[in-house]
Amino acid sequence: MRLASYITHGRSGFGAVVGTGVVDMRLRMGPRFPTLLDVLREGALDELRTVAAGVRPDYPLSEVRFLPPVVGPEKILCVGVNYAGRSDEYQDPAHESKYPNLFFRTPGSLTGHLQPLVRPRESEQLDYEGEIALVIGKTGRRIPREEALDHVAGYTLCNEGTVRDWLRHGSRNVTPGKNFDGSGSIGPWIVTADEIDPKEPMRLTTRVNGELRQDATTAAMIFGFADLIAYASVFTTLVPGDIIVTGTPVGAGARFEPPRWLEPGDVVEVAVPEIGVLRNEVIDEP
Repeated sequence: MRLASYITHGRSGFGAVVGTGVVDMRLRMGPRFPTLLDVLREGALDELRTVAAGVRPDYPLSEVRFLPPVVGPEKILCVGVNYAGRSDEYQDPAHESKYPNLFFRTPGSLTGHLQPLVRPRESEQLDYEGEIALVIGKTGRRIPREEALDHVAGYTLCNEGTVRDWLRHGSRNVTPGKNFDGSGSIGPWIVTADEIDPKEPMRLTTRVNGELRQDATTAAMIFGFADLIAYASVFTTLVPGDIIVTGTPVGAGARFEPPRWLEPGDVVEVAVPEIGVLRNEVIDEP
């Protein structure tokens, strides 16, 4: 099942994507569930699946404006340098670690599918990072690795957009460069966990204006999905709607010589066949 959040006809909602249309689940689930986050918090995905079964779409996808699939999550945790070869890209052995490199992003730093990526006024060094993101569906603290995937509600895609020069404003402080408003994106929807086998390698690609820039499978990850959930849950309670963005492979624009920063009009596409394609066009901040 593919689940999206959106605005249509001046009203926010969420629904099940069926073919090229969407079934309005806010309408059908009633006032208990005004958002997809409420469905996740109440553990009501099975109820949603039952209500959506066999229902024809209410709107074509062309009539919706995509929002991030989970609007207003409590936490967005991101993982740095998590694919083989990334340390070589950095040419810095300090990036090699026995533990994941984690940092937080604000919800406002990520926009939805088909919405503009914003290059801020303060920099011309906006970069792309295609990634797979996990959406947590069950609360847990100190989750054993062997139980970690049971806490995943579904999977989505992220362009973990980065303002590179702002990563270097402080010693080992990536927060400013990772959190400019609208500099990244997430979506287009969540594919529920029952439709994906995370133990099978997924191919992740990123294209800019059709040119392949990143191409790897999850087999190249240093810390797998279960490792990340288990580690993060040691220091913070994971709750439904939390997002873990799992790292990007080699090929970001900063690693070219000279660097290939994103410019207004560029179109970035992050794709995993089992999930879909997240597409955004770059604009300058007004």
